[in-house]
Amino acid sequence: MRRLQRRLGDDHTTRLQDLNVRCHVTAANNFLDWLGGEGLTPGTCTQTDLERWMADPTVSYRDETGHFVRWSVQHRHARDLNYGTVRWTGPLSTIDSEKRWADARRLLNDDTLPTPDRVAGLLLILYAQKIATISQLTVDDVHFDGDTVSITFGTSPVVLPAPLASLVRELVATRRRKAKIGTPEDAPWLFPGGQPGRPLGDDQIGQRLHKIGIRPKQDRSTALFTLATEVPAAILARMLGVHIKVAVQWQQASGGDWAAYAADVSRRSRDQHIL
Repeated sequence: MRRLQRRLGDDHTTRLQDLNVRCHVTAANNFLDWLGGEGLTPGTCTQTDLERWMADPTVSYRDETGHFVRWSVQHRHARDLNYGTVRWTGPLSTIDSEKRWADARRLLNDDTLPTPDRVAGLLLILYAQKIATISQLTVDDVHFDGDTVSITFGTSPVVLPAPLASLVRELVATRRRKAKIGTPEDAPWLFPGGQPGRPLGDDQIGQRLHKIGIRPKQDRSTALFTLATEVPAAILARMLGVHIKVAVQWQQASGGDWAAYAADVSRRSRDQHIL
């Protein structure tokens, strides 16, 4: 059993590493496409051009793009560009919990919206999942046990509430029916794309969520910030598949001082034992 757990852990680590590389490649490709559309190259891009790109609220992979810009400057493919690393100190935009729950109710109840969009939106606003993670989910990440449906983002499965569980069941069934048209029946993706054997692209998911009123970056921030007030960092990291340092940062920003709580519980337990 321990050997199997280690193997599963290794497989999960490999998937996260692959996802990290893919995010960096996608970021570089998106930025280069933007430069091309503006008639620019990394060598002709100015700081003003870069800041104009940074000011666009619809762009994604900002941190990964920063890595690419700094790499370009270091290797002299670009010059005089400054995309500094910034220590994260908390969410930059307003944490709108009311919008979060209003969006959740709408996605759960509005059956005029496509099921894939409803599920993707709910995974983002309820479980703070990145689009890059959602696009890589497979049917093997979904687990059925009678009426219970759970999904694995990190190392621990998360049991889904009944309304979302029904949508995920429907998505899995629909995905398989569509797979018979142009995709292999054993295609693993929960969100298959238009090309056989490939998942729906991150940009496509982002565009579809924007169309139904979901703001991926801001709404994920709200979800993660809210969850950090309710769940200890270690559990949050295991459940949601985020790095423990990220979970700790969000926990500190939200004021969810779980370390102090754990220390207090430990102290009370010792006092009771002495009594």
